[in-house]
Amino acid sequence: MYCLLAAVPLFCASCSEPAERPLRLVVLDPGHFHASLLQKNALEELSDTVRVYAPEGAEVGQYLAAVASYNGRAEEPTAWQEVVYTGPDYLERMIGDRAGDLVVLAGNNQKKTNYILESVKAGYHVLSDKPLAICREDFDMLREAYAEAHSRGVWICDLMTERYDALNILTRELMRDTELFGDLLPGTADNPSIAMRSIHHFFKSVSGQPLIRPAWYYDVEQQGEGIADVTTHLIDLVFWQCFPETPVRYETDVEVLSASHWPTTVQPEDFRLSTGTEPFPPYLEKYLRDGVLEVMANGRMLFRVKGVHVGMEVVWNWSSPNGEDAFSAVMRGSRASIEVVQDETTGNVKSLYVRAAEGVDPAQTEAALQRRVAALQAEYPELQVVKTASPDRFLVDLPVAVRPGHEVHFGLVAERFLRSIRSGGMPAWEEANTLAKYYITTTAVELARTAPSEQ
Repeated sequence: MYCLLAAVPLFCASCSEPAERPLRLVVLDPGHFHASLLQKNALEELSDTVRVYAPEGAEVGQYLAAVASYNGRAEEPTAWQEVVYTGPDYLERMIGDRAGDLVVLAGNNQKKTNYILESVKAGYHVLSDKPLAICREDFDMLREAYAEAHSRGVWICDLMTERYDALNILTRELMRDTELFGDLLPGTADNPSIAMRSIHHFFKSVSGQPLIRPAWYYDVEQQGEGIADVTTHLIDLVFWQCFPETPVRYETDVEVLSASHWPTTVQPEDFRLSTGTEPFPPYLEKYLRDGVLEVMANGRMLFRVKGVHVGMEVVWNWSSPNGEDAFSAVMRGSRASIEVVQDETTGNVKSLYVRAAEGVDPAQTEAALQRRVAALQAEYPELQVVKTASPDRFLVDLPVAVRPGHEVHFGLVAERFLRSIRSGGMPAWEEANTLAKYYITTTAVELARTAPSEQ
């Protein structure tokens, strides 16, 4: 007898005991390397048998090849058994088969929100790579998906890996120390109290191999603009670090003040190198200027959340000499500012600093910081405070060697979501904050498209 069950422990109507079986994973239309990264290591809660539903093509092939490489590696090989269906009716087949408990989504973002809605209607939990919505119509559909999830007792999880970055965790801990940080300042439109900048690159390596992107990745109607994509991580950090375990409601707590965008240019030969495709496909022709592709991947936004002004910028360059993306941030408190720096001054290593606020004795800031770091050393033994050339600025040093890498974070998100499914729920603030996040991004896209384009 087949029972599709929404929450685990799993109960069957004809059984008196819970059926303690592994959760069954379904991967739907994998078109982004994040789909395979979730299977880079074995996950205790999951069955090794994975159902895959996808259209025929190179993207599902790349996903399967990546999983096969994890199975075949010499150290800690995985044992995934992929049961694959490809065909034009892949979505209908997944819904009809109902052969799993959890759907993983990482691919074309133009399709993603509908995939979420159809998956929860069929009774699946959903673990989705960002973004869950790239336009206002998607946002409305996402609201509908959450309503359906409530009615069917299933859960939707946005794959927010940045919460597992060690320096982001430390930032959160330092901000919660009022003796050190004080109160988060409201800031102004001209001087936001929170400012974040994220730099990414179209051409880079993942797991030691050049990353091949699908051609649609360069179409903002399918991938989404930069301010609809990367900023999802940044907004999530603002909510998670500044208002921990607190719902942010888009209806009352958020106001999007302004947004703008500008393109990254991609030469034909670079496009071929990145995608293995030439010439540009027809759907990209409307973005061509004198034979060069313009991708609206860069943007700025300014919004206010719970009275706090937040400024964000996302930049996509073609490539980086050191192969690294970069992130910077400033969070201003009444007693200190917390700064994240990743540039040539830090050797392109993401670094965390605390700076005493104007009028605050740096000696008091150092003492409060030393006290907080001492408490954190139980979890981070290598953590230490280092004085800098500026008497009011201190480095909170955690060696790179003890920070889990970005690829590890995907498995950590999955493990936490699987535990949430096992325990029968997620925190209520997660849904509110996810909707607020996508309200901000999709509203910013609309504003940017009506504002003059920057260069």
